[in-house]
Amino acid sequence: MILMSVLPLLAVPKLKTQTQTPNLALGDRVLPNLISLALAATLASPFPSHAIPSLTSQSPPLSLTTPFSQSKNLELGLENGKIRPCPSINPGCISTNPKSSSFSFPWLIPANSLDDAIQKLREAILKTQKNVKFQPVEDTPDGQYLEAEVDGGFGRDVVEFLVKGDVVAYRCVAMKVTYVYPFTTALGDSKGQEARLKQINDQLGWYAPSFDSME
Repeated sequence: MILMSVLPLLAVPKLKTQTQTPNLALGDRVLPNLISLALAATLASPFPSHAIPSLTSQSPPLSLTTPFSQSKNLELGLENGKIRPCPSINPGCISTNPKSSSFSFPWLIPANSLDDAIQKLREAILKTQKNVKFQPVEDTPDGQYLEAEVDGGFGRDVVEFLVKGDVVAYRCVAMKVTYVYPFTTALGDSKGQEARLKQINDQLGWYAPSFDSME
């Protein structure tokens, strides 16, 4: 009896534990396929509109952000038939335009100078200023416009005149503005321009109103 009870136990085969080695060849084929499927699903899914920038979108143009950069674009000539005001970023300026912070009154031409006012103005500029370079006189519906470039304190300056009847409007402005770091504070004032205009007017002998003369 004992023997027969033991035999079944001896007949049972001993289980062997085996560590299965993954099929590397199969894994090499499956893994790239899974990555490709995942990438395709990701690209096919909708993205928020702000996630991908448009290739056709353009950034807004950079503006001139400093007074130094703005001073490089000095506009000359008449504006709507009038002498331009002084730019706020250019302290070396004086103008008869009432919008200017450095304002000056227009000159009045005496009756004996009305016929050749532009010629007398050219002669006065040549006699009082250095290295004068004239632009051609422009006849406009608003009067005769004269522009001249002359030596200034930091470079070249421009004097502009508009003669209409017996009134002379003008602007005298420095073409070069010197700034100190960080390019926000300009050096210079309008006193040098006032002195230049006085030299020209003294040569002409025309009437130049002022605040002092009105007191």
